[in-house]
Amino acid sequence: MRPRRQGSANRYGCGMNRIDAAFVRLKEKKQKAFIPYIGAGVPGIQETVELALLLESKGADVLELGYPFSDPMADGLVNQAAANRALEKGVDDEAYLGMVKAIRAKSQIPIVVFSYLNPIFRLGLDDFARRAKEAGADGFLLVDMPVEESSEFQETCRKLDLRLIFLAAPTTTPARLQRLLKEASGFLYYISRTGITGERDGFQADFEEKLTAVKAASKLPVVVGFGISTPEQVNAVCGLCDGAVVGSALVRRTLENKPWPEMRTEIEVLAGRLIAPTKEVRA
Repeated sequence: MRPRRQGSANRYGCGMNRIDAAFVRLKEKKQKAFIPYIGAGVPGIQETVELALLLESKGADVLELGYPFSDPMADGLVNQAAANRALEKGVDDEAYLGMVKAIRAKSQIPIVVFSYLNPIFRLGLDDFARRAKEAGADGFLLVDMPVEESSEFQETCRKLDLRLIFLAAPTTTPARLQRLLKEASGFLYYISRTGITGERDGFQADFEEKLTAVKAASKLPVVVGFGISTPEQVNAVCGLCDGAVVGSALVRRTLENKPWPEMRTEIEVLAGRLIAPTKEVRA
């Protein structure tokens, strides 16, 4: 395992957001980003912290940490099950931010708060953003936050040096894409296919054409998620954009009825295989 980076500074200085610094570093190395999504609190709070540190040690560049919601409309069965299990375990805002803080105490991996508008709105968007920043978060991705209604939260994020990440889909019109690219920060998350999250066998027929157009239009890094679950898919995506997001393939293993040491080993092996294509040097 490589040594973990300690403290609050990063190699580009305290003034640079960790998400931005990660993509600068990857561009210098001619590598791509591996961004795992995990559900906070599954299989347990301490295990979530250990899993985040494990994924970083294997080469993860940014972490999406799912804040549980009872009606995650964009998520498939696996991520829905993880959210429900976390809620059953009593994972609330205090527990979630405690995990962020515990990860940050031992790691400088950028952390994205991944959730939906409803649970964060109920906590108070501005107040929760401030608390998340204090705990060590670096950005937000609220799946169902319309870009047209995000100006106030964008301003809050700007003041706190948090990045606000938006989703673009194959059905996104050119005009809306331009709006997303104007308002987004950190990176743009491109959905590989219409529908919900979950493991898939392949991509839609026009995937490469549409992703290439999005990448050409964007000054921000572009990463692809939804349905990415194999090393081959990660490799294909990384040939077209700046990184890959893998969620369900990892989350599914955290739901299995196995002892944590066994589960941890299986995830470590899988993560190594998924991350390897992102570390290839590409022109």
